[in-house]
Amino acid sequence: MIVRDFNKIVKDERDRVVSDAKWTSVRMLLADDGMGFSFHITFLEAGSEHTFEYKNHFESVYCMQGKGSITDLATGETHEITPGVMYALNEHDRHVLRAEEELVMACCFNPPVTGNEVHREDGSYAAPEDVKAEA
Repeated sequence: MIVRDFNKIVKDERDRVVSDAKWTSVRMLLADDGMGFSFHITFLEAGSEHTFEYKNHFESVYCMQGKGSITDLATGETHEITPGVMYALNEHDRHVLRAEEELVMACCFNPPVTGNEVHREDGSYAAPEDVKAEA
């Protein structure tokens, strides 16, 4: 059984807290936990806009707090993001995520991230085998 305290991670386990341009992700589960997915609590700053395309991962996201929107760049369709809304990037969808208010999101990645990933210019994370090679 794995039990982790979000508040303890934020305070004492800084290697599990990853920040990039206007977002911070607290990595509760990572690849080395052996669960087959990773689980994160991610905070996106109010007024921020992010273009992502996880070419090597699937992601599902549940909004716990805040208000924003997600636009599928292939279709142009935009969906409102509010508490209780979940979206899943089941086709490695290139998208724009906008935070009107600070968004607090629970995120799962498959395959799991290692914790060392950073977004590349195209908005993706490297494939797991490439992250291992870079480490």
